[in-house]
Amino acid sequence: MRQHAGLTAERWASFSLDQQVLMVANEMNRASKMFALSDRARLRSSYERVLRLVDLTVQVQRRVGLRRELLRWRDLVAALYVADVPSPEAHRAAFVALLQFTPAAWAQRPHVAIR
Repeated sequence: MRQHAGLTAERWASFSLDQQVLMVANEMNRASKMFALSDRARLRSSYERVLRLVDLTVQVQRRVGLRRELLRWRDLVAALYVADVPSPEAHRAAFVALLQFTPAAWAQRPHVAIR
């Protein structure tokens, strides 16, 4: 998980919630592509990055209700991460749920691999 290892909460807090959710969505989109490649190792790496970014988002988020919902969503990704058999359907459902966090993320639906 080298890509985000040096990312601090202070740096993450400098991004808007829209930007944070979109960056998490970018990692979910990358993970979507691993299903077609049947690349379990890279899929798990993508989920690790998603979990790291969500943890940062929760850490810097002041709104208690949003933190709670992000943690609930994180549980979905954690279940995907530990699953014995990757589920494209469960991944898609989690991805769609993530996109619903902000209007800017929801507007990206036509451009991501959730079909």
